[in-house]
Amino acid sequence: MISAQLREYQIGDDIRKINWTITAKLGKPYIKEFHANRELSVVVCALLDGGMYFAKGNQKQEKLSEVASIIGYLTEQNSDLYTGIAYSQSASIETLPTKQLYLIEQFTQALYTAPLLGTKLEYNDAIAKLFKRLIKPSLVFVIGDFLEEVDLSILAQKHEVIAIIIRDKAEESPAPLGEVTLHNTQNHSEKETYFGKKAIQQYQAKLQAHFIKYDIRSVKIFTDEEVVLKLLKLFV
Repeated sequence: MISAQLREYQIGDDIRKINWTITAKLGKPYIKEFHANRELSVVVCALLDGGMYFAKGNQKQEKLSEVASIIGYLTEQNSDLYTGIAYSQSASIETLPTKQLYLIEQFTQALYTAPLLGTKLEYNDAIAKLFKRLIKPSLVFVIGDFLEEVDLSILAQKHEVIAIIIRDKAEESPAPLGEVTLHNTQNHSEKETYFGKKAIQQYQAKLQAHFIKYDIRSVKIFTDEEVVLKLLKLFV
């Protein structure tokens, strides 16, 4: 039988043990300390489609692969179990729970080379599949550009969920172009539209409200940013 107790966080403690609910209420970090070692299950789920292409290429796909790789290295270093899962329109990519670094690297290489241009993923269908797939309570990193609505509430009922948003800065801070023709990288269609900031700002607010409601931590990483520094902000 495993028992646990709460105590104040001390320098050197594992930040993954921080109890965020108690920390928020008391205004100082507390950790849940178990009296028996428990192996952590870390799951990286990548949501992949043509939206990974923007402007000059697939820099978002490259950055997503980098994020998955760094989480994998950290998981392996901590001797925890790593599961990599990716969903795209035509196929899924998966590595079974592992501590083997070469399997983690194979998964991230598959993310990097996946052919995505002209594909569209049904995001909420993918999340439903992930929920059915995961039996053991896990720390789940969901990585994607989140430019379409993705409901993570079902995952958050059972798992600790962290959303990692991959974006190109030009997506959120578009130049005042007025009426433009946009090319859809998911289905190669074109659309005449007014390219403004208001709709983007409204969507951002809605997305953050969803994360707050279901106690989902999130971080946004742009294609030109340092990954490790942004990931560290999740735990401070």
